[in-house]
Amino acid sequence: MKSNATLLAMLLGGLSGAVWAESPGLEVAPMLPPMELKVESLTAAPVIDGVLDDWAGVSPRAVGVSPVVEKDVQNRVGKAEVALRVGVFGGRFYLAARWADDAADVQFRPWRWRDGKYVRSENRDDQFVVRFDMGGDYDSCMLAKTSYKVDVWRWSAGRSNAVGLAEDQSHVISLDPLEDASDFQGPKGTVYILKRNDAGEAFYANAKAPAAKAGEEEPGIVMSGSGSGSLVDVQAKGVWKDGYWNLEMSRALNTGNADDVVLGGKPIRGAVGVFNKAGNEHKSVSGTINFVFPK
Repeated sequence: MKSNATLLAMLLGGLSGAVWAESPGLEVAPMLPPMELKVESLTAAPVIDGVLDDWAGVSPRAVGVSPVVEKDVQNRVGKAEVALRVGVFGGRFYLAARWADDAADVQFRPWRWRDGKYVRSENRDDQFVVRFDMGGDYDSCMLAKTSYKVDVWRWSAGRSNAVGLAEDQSHVISLDPLEDASDFQGPKGTVYILKRNDAGEAFYANAKAPAAKAGEEEPGIVMSGSGSGSLVDVQAKGVWKDGYWNLEMSRALNTGNADDVVLGGKPIRGAVGVFNKAGNEHKSVSGTINFVFPK
């Protein structure tokens, strides 16, 4: 197991697949209050293209997001609102999100030439993440004394968007030790968090630095194909225009995969998170959203 004895991890692990570093001196911000969001019965399937014109009959709901860390200078989102629409049609779940962003950041940790060598930048692409309760004693705080599992859909502007997908992942939060999990020491004791991709083949990989100088900046990732398996069963496409990201996502209500949440019929708890050219704890997240599906 990997050890991270930092209170900062209290709710950071839930909305990203990153490994958290210790960040002394930072304070975790309080979570936003829970809210209810009605999942509409759509009359037609929206096209997953990042153009929201085919959602005209569904009114967006303003969902607040706020930083997970107090006074975080690397959080470029701050307190903001996401205009969220959700619906079902033909056995699929659809989500449309629109949020302000000053620019489309599509590079993930590029290599930059510095002092005679390539150094990996910490700059990241924009991201949007959704999580859904998959069982157990769900809690919005990652270090609450409960055990549960969440299904995580992670869209990234410079990686998954290139192939029209979101990465499908799962996170397990446990009071008992888990193999390959990170352990976090909080005010109520130790919690173990395991983050993993769903089954399947990835569609990108980290790029190695060029052996000799090529350009001042070189890509940090290489696209390796279209991916496969449960990892790629979430369609997603984002378009940045006039200071806003417009994102659409879709997945079958029931994929039949053991590592996917089954949606539809009954309410399910979840949350959303927004990153602006950042990763790890430098994001803004919603409180718990209770998605209420049509019966």
